[in-house]
Amino acid sequence: MSDKEQKALHIVRRLVESGFRAVFAGGCVRDRILGVEPKDYDIATDARPEVVQKLFDRTIAVGAKFGVIGVLIDDDLFEVATFRADAEYNDGRRPSSVRFGAIEEDAIRRDFTIGGMFYDPIADRLIDLVGGMRDLRAGIIRAIGNPYDRFEEDHLRILRAARFAARLNFTIDPATWAAMKRAAPTIVDIAAERIGEEIVMMMTEGAAARAMDLMMDSGLMQILLPEVVRMRGCEQPENFHPEGDVYTHTRIGVAMLPAGCTETVAFGILLHDIAKPKCRAEVGDKVTFYGHTDDGAVMAANMLARLKRSRAVQERVAYLVKNHLKLCMAPRMRPATLKRMLAEDGFDELMDVAFMDAMASSSYLGYWHFCRRAMTTMTAAEIRPPRLIGGEDLKQLGFTPGPRFKEILKDVEDHQLDGALETREAALEYVRAHYGVNAA
Repeated sequence: MSDKEQKALHIVRRLVESGFRAVFAGGCVRDRILGVEPKDYDIATDARPEVVQKLFDRTIAVGAKFGVIGVLIDDDLFEVATFRADAEYNDGRRPSSVRFGAIEEDAIRRDFTIGGMFYDPIADRLIDLVGGMRDLRAGIIRAIGNPYDRFEEDHLRILRAARFAARLNFTIDPATWAAMKRAAPTIVDIAAERIGEEIVMMMTEGAAARAMDLMMDSGLMQILLPEVVRMRGCEQPENFHPEGDVYTHTRIGVAMLPAGCTETVAFGILLHDIAKPKCRAEVGDKVTFYGHTDDGAVMAANMLARLKRSRAVQERVAYLVKNHLKLCMAPRMRPATLKRMLAEDGFDELMDVAFMDAMASSSYLGYWHFCRRAMTTMTAAEIRPPRLIGGEDLKQLGFTPGPRFKEILKDVEDHQLDGALETREAALEYVRAHYGVNAA
């Protein structure tokens, strides 16, 4: 039993010893049955929120008016929710009020059958009031009760259905699927942060290509990331891209994303060719995509800003999109240029994106192996050596501070990285010989 599960069991025991009913609820029950270590353990009980607060030393009123209290044990937070029956949902996100009820009422207000089961850890008994076990065995995502009502209550459930189906490789029940497609346009009523978080999970849980398919087929992609849809039917030259259009190429790359990858690599491969439809041109019988890397970097940053991803994520993905073809030039680069590229922040992730990009098209990896060899054979000191001279040295030589300083220091650094200058003295001599003095 994991440390987290033991802490959750302690909370259940405390509630039961105090005369209440308490069980594990939702996703942790599903994950335990699937043999997956749950990320979180949620507890459902008939104890009222104020009672839960009295029974435990460290609590946070995370959603007290909805009956949810956070119980802290060491650094782990557990949500303890009172069995409830929801009233009307007015905003497509949360109920206008709640009525505390019985476990049966609590089960039927949840979203999907596979997440609507309870487990009594003391009696070691599964409590399945919604047919969750049947659907888990059959590999089906099915809304509890009327699927139109479930999606109307919380529009984010439309994305969650797609995410669970992708991650678990389950099919979506036809009635639930029909309701998802009909409700898809309402996703815009949900806060962009919540949508962004769901999409990040879809892209990083190891089934990103299936998630892409479900978003496309349900109409969600057209609403949330219309730029991705435009890649469909954007034809590419067959000699470079035997696999097909830009969307097909991108999907093959996305299918290589492993579970646990960073969101920046995931969005890097999803968006690396995002500007190709915009930049496509035909000159005679030649098809070009000039400028798609620079335009794509701007588009990618804007799309991630729309999903309220952090500035750091926006900048890193823009770097990956802008530079995803730069590795092709590596074998022809002068040593200084190559070392500068290897030293860039994010170059490891650029290697990941370039690998998937290549494998999704021609599969030519010569330049990728060239960079990998350079990374493994050169020491950090060779790639990023301490500077031989600085601004103070230029002042000592009689130069006046100004824009020229940067130019001279970069030139010296280039020669140092090329291996032509190795000592401070040689660098100073080079500056005297090539720039003279007082030539600021």
